[in-house]
Amino acid sequence: MRGIDINKKFTLFTEHWSPRVIAELNDYQIKIVKIQGEFVWHSHENTDEMFLVVEGEMGIEFEDHTVILQTGEMHIVPKGIRHKPFAKNECKVMLIEPKGVVNTGDATGDLTAENDVWI
Repeated sequence: MRGIDINKKFTLFTEHWSPRVIAELNDYQIKIVKIQGEFVWHSHENTDEMFLVVEGEMGIEFEDHTVILQTGEMHIVPKGIRHKPFAKNECKVMLIEPKGVVNTGDATGDLTAENDVWI
């Protein structure tokens, strides 16, 4: 058994808004994603969503406020709450969510990523 080098994993892909699975913990997947620009407004009906900024700065827009996160900070979006992540510059983020969660939640479109992609 070896440790997972998260920084090295980030070097293995370039796409934005396309989460990659790096580990599983019970029924949850630990994913990493590079984000830049604006995402789509969406919600996840059946699960909370955790964002942990590994490097950079990102924001999560809500209907009545915005949360800004820096390297080392995290935020949990409660299930059913509409939100829109964004990042002015490339930001590296870790997500922890149940297996099978689609990145765009209840919204589908060009930014809907293939699910369960491992690196």
